[in-house]
Amino acid sequence: MCEKAMIMSLPEEDLTCPVCCDIFTDPVLLSCSHSFCRTCLKRCWETGLRECPVCRRRAQKSSPLSNLALKNICEALLQVRNQSAEAVKDKMSCSLHGERLKLFCLVDKEPICVVCQFSKLHTDHSCSPLEEAVLDCKDELALSLKVLKDKLDSLKRIQQTSADMAKYIKSQAADTQKLIRSQFEQLHQMLCQEESDILAAVKQEEEEKITGMKDRMKELSAEVLALAEMVSDIQEHLKEEDMELLMNFKAIDERSKSVAVGSDNMSGLLIDMTKHLCNLKYRVWEKMLDHIDYTPVTLDPNTAHPCLILSDNLTSLHYSRQPSCCPDNPERFHMSAEVVAMSPLGSGSHHWVVETGSNQDWLLGVASSSVPRDVEVSARPENGFWTLCFRDGEFRAMTSPPTPLTLTQTGTPKQIKVQLDYNRGTVSFSDHADDSEIFTFSHTFTETLLPYFYTQSSEPLRILPEKVLVTMLRQ
Repeated sequence: MCEKAMIMSLPEEDLTCPVCCDIFTDPVLLSCSHSFCRTCLKRCWETGLRECPVCRRRAQKSSPLSNLALKNICEALLQVRNQSAEAVKDKMSCSLHGERLKLFCLVDKEPICVVCQFSKLHTDHSCSPLEEAVLDCKDELALSLKVLKDKLDSLKRIQQTSADMAKYIKSQAADTQKLIRSQFEQLHQMLCQEESDILAAVKQEEEEKITGMKDRMKELSAEVLALAEMVSDIQEHLKEEDMELLMNFKAIDERSKSVAVGSDNMSGLLIDMTKHLCNLKYRVWEKMLDHIDYTPVTLDPNTAHPCLILSDNLTSLHYSRQPSCCPDNPERFHMSAEVVAMSPLGSGSHHWVVETGSNQDWLLGVASSSVPRDVEVSARPENGFWTLCFRDGEFRAMTSPPTPLTLTQTGTPKQIKVQLDYNRGTVSFSDHADDSEIFTFSHTFTETLLPYFYTQSSEPLRILPEKVLVTMLRQ
């Protein structure tokens, strides 16, 4: 193979006779070092002048010496050419019938001859000329290559998001532990054991989530490597000769289409801060009855828009023009300054009170758990929202279209009570100060709901705690 490659690499002009401009046949060597075919030189000398046809130097001998080295090289070159021609001919011929391959079976995706077309194997199959098939196959492979490259880019983006989430999980775990310590300090040393248990739960979840993320990132790395190799493989095949490409097309095509990409579902990967912080003091009320605050609604920070700032105890929110650094997880509202609470609300009656204070731009109410988080939609019932809006000094119930509300009491309510009766299908808003009704929605609910909040004001909205009463039953 090395000798064949060396012969084929020689410049053809060095092996070409200057007279006939073809590969030397029985070459002879003149004293001037120029070589010619013996018959070509003989014809030139028939004119009577025995001189070199190239440099016109007079030949010293009437019978020049044979150039054996050049003869051997030229014969080897012609032999290699003949072998290559035979190989191409074999490749272009049907292995079953010996006929020239002129067609491409669109069903079996392989080159066939005219005899094959009428055989039992292909008699009902659609075929196309090889020239058309080459173009079609190249187009199809180019499309597959584009799809694979898009999948590769998508996987790389998911991989980067996963890496960002892994860092954010550590930050969340640290923040959660800090907040837990702060609350436990208020409960004094008698709660040390309880504090230790909850911190251990956070640490365990952090390790589980980090371990899960590392495993996922390893899987993504493996998928990225596999796709990259597939892309490289197809690119190499596209450089092949047409017939070789067609011969390999079926296997390449099936392999490229069999590549499966892992799920890009990123839900539920972050630390569940609410699970550790929600009603923390209430959970230990038996030890600290005098210090219990129970908040019926706790905000879910994993759903908060980056421009919303939540309090450490997850019971108040306000708007900031400087977005926070948080991952682009699926649970999060991406388009407007919204957040929902953690606990889904189903059958039964539920209520909570929100202190609006000086906030002049807010929406309060409930939203279906399935409302979209990555597109901006109006907070109206047809979109899964039942809300009360206060903006530009006016109250509006967000019906379709919105209903302007005129309040009979003096002044603007500073505390709004939201009450959901799931079974009766009502969402009511009232002034908590005198319990006067503002507006009531009626609807037949079919899925769980979540307390919903929106604001673009730097003034906070605060969920008010409720006093816990404990009654001891004595027998």
